[in-house]
Amino acid sequence: MRIGRILAISLSVALSAGLVGCGDADGDDENAGSEGARITYWAVSMSSSITDDEAVLEPLLETFTEETGVEVDLEVVPWADLWNRILTAVSSGQGPDVLNTGNTWSASLQATGEFLEFDDEALEAIGGAGKFIETSLAATGAEGMPPATIPLYGQAYGLYYNTELFAEAGIDEPPSTWEEMVDIGQQLTQDTDGDGDTDQWGLSILAGNGGVGSHFAFILGRQHGGSLFDESGNPQFDSDEQVAAVRRYLDLMVTDQVVSPSNAEFTMTEAADQLAQGTAAMVFGQASTRRTLASLDFDDYGVARIPSPAELPEGGSDIGSMVAGTNIAVMDGSEHVDEALQLVGFLTDVDAQVELNRTYGTLPVIEEAYEHEAFDDHAIQTLSVNLRDHAEPFPQVPEVGQMETLVGGAVKELFAQAATGTVTDEDIRSALEEADRQMEAAG
Repeated sequence: MRIGRILAISLSVALSAGLVGCGDADGDDENAGSEGARITYWAVSMSSSITDDEAVLEPLLETFTEETGVEVDLEVVPWADLWNRILTAVSSGQGPDVLNTGNTWSASLQATGEFLEFDDEALEAIGGAGKFIETSLAATGAEGMPPATIPLYGQAYGLYYNTELFAEAGIDEPPSTWEEMVDIGQQLTQDTDGDGDTDQWGLSILAGNGGVGSHFAFILGRQHGGSLFDESGNPQFDSDEQVAAVRRYLDLMVTDQVVSPSNAEFTMTEAADQLAQGTAAMVFGQASTRRTLASLDFDDYGVARIPSPAELPEGGSDIGSMVAGTNIAVMDGSEHVDEALQLVGFLTDVDAQVELNRTYGTLPVIEEAYEHEAFDDHAIQTLSVNLRDHAEPFPQVPEVGQMETLVGGAVKELFAQAATGTVTDEDIRSALEEADRQMEAAG
């Protein structure tokens, strides 16, 4: 992929963000050979401040240095800056040895030819492919090619529900089908103070967030048997299946009326705020929503799958999430590849996975970490099952960043229209056709 083409790919999804005894991946002999080496690591900010991230990462990296003799120069990069920093590194040839990436960027970065591909030897150096959750490892680069990135922090969507509101309504279990979710949502959409205006909604969503819009176009599209790209990598955003998927998402506001029109302006944490305040009974959220709820001192919630229809359309996939998360990569031009692989292996071994994902509220990407007591709670176990068994990776094509921007922007604008009027099937098809046209025009 030409650099100009890479520059056209837009970043549209920002994932909301003393260790001892970690073993290295390569063994003591190779560690001894690394004595005195120094590598650079760009870690994306997963906390509310860079200072907080440094407080998490620096002790861990000191342990790595003690065990391997490899010094690490850490720089924490905000999500909003990371994509452009990576593009600059690619175009200039002046980048770090190791860096974090969004996992949806993997195929785009791989197409530049500037990232180390993890062939069998490189995978063995970091502990082997078998230690990773299979779905997380599937979101690391183009199909049929060695991974260009490696999973680090996992994310998956779930249906969060307010257990107190459910109990007050006599609802014992979360919904297991989309139809049950809508029915419960309608029961819990109420005018609680009798002033004639709804003040409690069945469901709250981030309808003003284009990235989230693209996620649900993908998730619901797969439930309908659709695909955003054909087998040759050509966009097909306006297929019948994708139109039906976006229709179902919009109908939560338009027809089912379980989502407030005000949600068309929600972009970040507003949905979680409503769940905590009791003004929404359910929300769609990723694993890191737990951290947001903890910051609001709210724990009266459960987590379930985002459900599929009771009867899947022909060819439909019974998923409730995309495979989301943060990955880690090695620049192909690094002069310290062996040491860089040692760091990747260290950060994806069990002790670091427990420490990092427990702190950041994300999901471990290796199976062994789930045996730790830190992840022995129902919410985490449910979300991990969602990731393992009910998630598919986003399209692993170089143009996925453009897709997120175009499809997500279309869904966002359709919700804005729905908040103030009606949305027809022709409106949906027209918006997706325009996104498809712009994608093809970008070439």
